[in-house]
Amino acid sequence: MVRVLICYASYSGNTEETAKMIQTRLDMEGFETEMYRIGKAPIPDPSMFHAVVLGSFTWGKGSTPGIVKDFVYELGWKPPNVYVFGTGDTQFGGDELFCKAADKLAKFYRSPLDPLKIEQSPRGSQENNVNNWTEGVIKHCLNFYKKQRF
Repeated sequence: MVRVLICYASYSGNTEETAKMIQTRLDMEGFETEMYRIGKAPIPDPSMFHAVVLGSFTWGKGSTPGIVKDFVYELGWKPPNVYVFGTGDTQFGGDELFCKAADKLAKFYRSPLDPLKIEQSPRGSQENNVNNWTEGVIKHCLNFYKKQRF
């Protein structure tokens, strides 16, 4: 069974809502998921999972929140197969800074997929974006699982 750790930081609830939508879709496919809210202890061991889904909002002028930076530092290594999503608001910095934290995290982890970017809440038409992106995660995870089986 494919095991996925879903980690997220959320203040307004939008990133958490997106994480739960991703978890529901992965669970429907028979994946074993564990949800972790960044900032709580203890951090689950990512080596026990085939993939990590990492969600963050963008802070200030395109910054990754300190709580997420601390989480990345505490992990101490780059697990394979990290998929990144972010929530943001284009009214703060326009398209150039929109979900910039997700871009930075995806680049840092060399994510096999482009990050999912959600404008505020994942409701309405953005639900399709979440589902389509999660389909990509499912395909990548299944391919990795078939090759690695641990």
